[in-house]
Amino acid sequence: VCIHRVRSCSSIRVIKSKSVCVFDKSALKFSHQQRLFRTSAVSCGQIVQFKLSDIGEGITEVTVKEWYIKEGDSVSQFDSICEVQSDKASVTITSRYDGVIRKLHYSIDDIAFVGKPLVDIEIDASKGVASEEDVVETPPMSHEEHTHQEIKGHKTLATPAVRRLAMENNIKLSEVVGTGKDNRILKEDILNYLAKQTGAILPPSPKAEIVPPLPKSETVPTAPKDKALKIPVPVSRPIVFSGKDKTEPVTGFQKAMVKTMSAALKIPHFGYCDEIDLTQLVQLREELKPLAEVRGVKLSFMPFFIKAASLGLLQYPILNASLDENCKNVTYKASHNIGVAMDTEQGLIVPNVKNVQVCSVFDIAAELNRLQSLGSAGQLGTSDLTGGTFTLSNIGTIGGTYAKPVILPPEVAIGALGKIQVVPRFNGKGEVFRAQIMNVSWSADHRIIDGATMARFSNLWKSYVENPASMLLDLK
Repeated sequence: VCIHRVRSCSSIRVIKSKSVCVFDKSALKFSHQQRLFRTSAVSCGQIVQFKLSDIGEGITEVTVKEWYIKEGDSVSQFDSICEVQSDKASVTITSRYDGVIRKLHYSIDDIAFVGKPLVDIEIDASKGVASEEDVVETPPMSHEEHTHQEIKGHKTLATPAVRRLAMENNIKLSEVVGTGKDNRILKEDILNYLAKQTGAILPPSPKAEIVPPLPKSETVPTAPKDKALKIPVPVSRPIVFSGKDKTEPVTGFQKAMVKTMSAALKIPHFGYCDEIDLTQLVQLREELKPLAEVRGVKLSFMPFFIKAASLGLLQYPILNASLDENCKNVTYKASHNIGVAMDTEQGLIVPNVKNVQVCSVFDIAAELNRLQSLGSAGQLGTSDLTGGTFTLSNIGTIGGTYAKPVILPPEVAIGALGKIQVVPRFNGKGEVFRAQIMNVSWSADHRIIDGATMARFSNLWKSYVENPASMLLDLK
């Protein structure tokens, strides 16, 4: 084969010949590199850049914690691409397109920025999935993209009609609990979720049916009252002595704590403490625990504390308010979104139970179970961690009687609950009895809340908790 370079037309001519001529590689590369590149590009699909969308709350950067795909893998719509962690929550990003992963723009623990490409995906251009402009110029968090981001480990199954209903109401499907087959999200689930957010009351779904109490002969046996003293067990972690100082960047939830507590330092805190007799509540909980377990819910003391706080906030709405940065306007919140401080492996997080004012004690217990499960797995969503209006911190689960809780801006009040202790106390007749005592510590924003208001709220909350039957008079 003899190859001749023809400068006039910049093409390659192949001529059959018995003779062998010299191959001028440099000339071939110089004249025809661009043409060969163009020819190979025709056989490939369209390369699009999948960018990190705005996930709200002013977040501009996240940390890439895990990749679920690698270069060369095929992906479909809604397939998980990676898990990212902001200073508020962990979120799994899912694909918007069907195609092949051609490039990962970040490595594990790299900082990814909103609006910058996460991956390059090769799609079939003939299918016309999306034009290149539509992909490169990704608008921040459109309604459509709400369905492409979900909490880790939760697949969303729903019909197009249900997805449209969720999109029209700006609802993330990953935050809705599906009651259909294989946890499929139904139209009723969207409506119930919407009603919970707005405070409307809808008829209960068939799954919320009340299970009648078991006969006495079939009741679930309760734990013995005299429990052995619990001895703290140290956490077994490998101890490594390197002999060198180690510097690490402040990221994730620690970064959020730095920001929040720095803002909280500007608030003049007012403290108030009191002692609560939980003897009647302890007895009531022991009676209701088996009934809750039959309905699949673990009942702790916290739902009672949260509901009592909500009833108190109805009488003292200033404690369920927020103050603007200039201290010129006070906003009274309509919803009682009561946060619960949780200690997790990722650090301190404070998810909140939404609309407590329209929830029963059982509803609160069920929601707490969900938040605690997701919190332990590091799968809480942004909506679970934002929007709080009042906070309770149950430090007593770890130990201690009193605390000095720090307000979470823009909230104006927070309470810390100590451990329950069996101690002797005197009744009205001067007789000594065995009492279940818990101490509570309140902190309030002294710029808009005075000591008398905080004390009156605490007394009202105390009366509900010490006499749980009295809550029946005010439950709606």
